[in-house]
Amino acid sequence: MNTSPVLTGRCTLVGAGPGDPELLTLKAVKAIASATVLLVDDLVNDGVLVHASPTARIVHVGKRGGCSSTPQAFIDKLMIQAVQAGEQVVRLKGGDPFIFGRGGEEVEHLRAAGIDVQVVNGITSGLAGMSSLGAPLTHRDHAHGVVFVTGHAKPGDSGTDWPQLARTAQQAKLTLVIYMGVSHLDTITQGLLQGLPAATPVAIVQHASLPTQRQALTTLGDLVGTMDREGLQSPSIIVVGDVVQGAKAWGNPQQSLQNTALLA
Repeated sequence: MNTSPVLTGRCTLVGAGPGDPELLTLKAVKAIASATVLLVDDLVNDGVLVHASPTARIVHVGKRGGCSSTPQAFIDKLMIQAVQAGEQVVRLKGGDPFIFGRGGEEVEHLRAAGIDVQVVNGITSGLAGMSSLGAPLTHRDHAHGVVFVTGHAKPGDSGTDWPQLARTAQQAKLTLVIYMGVSHLDTITQGLLQGLPAATPVAIVQHASLPTQRQALTTLGDLVGTMDREGLQSPSIIVVGDVVQGAKAWGNPQQSLQNTALLA
């Protein structure tokens, strides 16, 4: 006879999107509204939390590159304890939980504790950033696919083979969307230049979809210099490939650092 207690709590991983609260899905809004506990990442816009119940407990568990972060093991423990206590838990993440949001790791820990977990996808910043510039990530003439890749490897991991990735992108006509690449930009750029021409178009988008968004259009050969001159910082998405030529401001450098509202 099974005497294990029946869990009345549940956990949902919710993607809050790139920043603009209006980019939330209806399913995300419903999940947030039904939560009794929300564990919220740093990159989640406070405007998203207006959908939370007034009685919900909101716990900020910071996760931001280059800053002090809440240990992942502690977050996993909080989620498990809250569900076991009967809470309706929403783990609220910037972008999409399954695109560099550690959602896969959290699902594994929850399942290992006997907890079923649901996932609500969100718009990832790599897509939102390029869309704000009026450019696609794929194009029948210019890009047959897109690669989402992190520029920040796990400690002890050798990380991405940038020269090999560049050669593959060149041969297969792929767009590269690089997350968390600012702190290792010089190494990434030097690696990509071993397989891609220096004239390859590049877009840098900081704070994608927010009123504070800034962006620059440049080439791979001048990527590091552009970042330095314009003072663009993390969190920024770096998009490499011919699709960048589809940006509204391509060919007009004076417009390339205007914010989203001016480009719309």
